[in-house]
Amino acid sequence: MIDLHVHSNQSDGTYTPAQLVQYAAKKGLTAFALTDHDTTQGLDAAIASARQHFVTVIPGIEFSTVYEEKDIHILGLFIDYKAPVFLSALADFVASRERRNEKMCQKLREYAGMDIHYKKLLQAFPGAVITRAHYARYMLDHGYVGSMAEAFERFIGDRAPCFIPREKVTPMQAVRLIRQAHGVPVLAHPPLYHMSDARLEGLVDTLADCGLAGIEALYSTYTAGEEAHMKSLARQYGLLITGGSDFHGSNKPDIDLGTGRGNLHVPDSILEDLHKYQENL
Repeated sequence: MIDLHVHSNQSDGTYTPAQLVQYAAKKGLTAFALTDHDTTQGLDAAIASARQHFVTVIPGIEFSTVYEEKDIHILGLFIDYKAPVFLSALADFVASRERRNEKMCQKLREYAGMDIHYKKLLQAFPGAVITRAHYARYMLDHGYVGSMAEAFERFIGDRAPCFIPREKVTPMQAVRLIRQAHGVPVLAHPPLYHMSDARLEGLVDTLADCGLAGIEALYSTYTAGEEAHMKSLARQYGLLITGGSDFHGSNKPDIDLGTGRGNLHVPDSILEDLHKYQENL
């Protein structure tokens, strides 16, 4: 069993990279991809720990991008995360996120009267790339909301009053960058974007022209119909299928590593297909 979508505390998960490896070994996983948001900071520690636990760590990343005013996530698997061209572009992605975070903090202060500053978030979550999950946790810990879900619903969800969209880093740019880093670009959890079938097909068509390699067709929260739709899209555009839990530790307590909500199973054969694809890059 494998899991190709996992987060550590270097972005918005709660397990350290080494703890993830230990937990993966305990769960009987043969491999998992560490795909933190817009950062590769946890990969060295995870790969070093994996050598002691007979678990393969696939170097990955999850880029947060914007397409037609929607947040779209692109996974990069098997990336050469130390390639100079990749590191340079990643620094630009991080700077974009930091500018957005400064603006969101200001809006929360002005709209909701919260004593929240970007520096305080960095102090509260040292070493992490700050995401909206960190905002929600900070609000909960400081008594501004009763749950993390409330933070999203009232303040920082996509349609909430304090949400600030990312600067226009596009999914097409992310796909090209992943390919430059000799990685496999995958469209993450498309049903979560709540797009019409026609609009989603338009996105997949555009990304396929840019070099998209796969679609996340197996995922913790999919219905049977959604899974079938994603597999159909993959066949239509000649793309690989991948799968992952989107494990975040206690930040998503109903999602477990490898098994999602209990019925997720990502077979080893998917990893074999990815290896074959990468060999031909």
